[in-house]
Amino acid sequence: MSHALLPNRAVFLDRDGTLIREKHYLHKPEEVEFFPGVAPALRRIQDLGFLLVIVTNQSGVGRGYFTMRDVDRVHSHIEAELAAEDVVFDAIYVAPEAPDAPSEGRKPSPKFLHDARDELGVDLSRSFMIGDKLIDLQTGWNAGCAKSLLVRTGYGAETERKESAQLRDAVVVDDLRAAAAWIEARGG
Repeated sequence: MSHALLPNRAVFLDRDGTLIREKHYLHKPEEVEFFPGVAPALRRIQDLGFLLVIVTNQSGVGRGYFTMRDVDRVHSHIEAELAAEDVVFDAIYVAPEAPDAPSEGRKPSPKFLHDARDELGVDLSRSFMIGDKLIDLQTGWNAGCAKSLLVRTGYGAETERKESAQLRDAVVVDDLRAAAAWIEARGG
């Protein structure tokens, strides 16, 4: 069977607190600060044959704090910085609505993961969701991902403390490097 006919596997990634340091309503490229080891971890995941997809809520747009153009500039910066390390994102999905506004894509909705399934041919049952908040994990669970992984970066350590009862179906790891190692150890 040709590889092209096999469904793609993806790792869905929260942005703030998972890939980059959490900054209050980050909207300037120069404020982006990657966690240590993010580029090699993403390259490792990519080398295992996974597509890389960012799924992010950016309520600052809906609240009027910044624009989608600001979000796009931040994402262009992230993509350029990581492309220099041979990391390529296959898609970036953004929910710009405020938490109290109607939104189809805002996490924990699985809509963007379903979109990736349809647009990129992703087999969600062989894919993973990685984030630092319960809503990230719930997004993966709601979409039928193989596993949702909580990183202790960003709000992850606090999430682990406050939501321990709800994390029984999650894998909890220190950071993205540990998440990549866990995925690889499971046969990638």
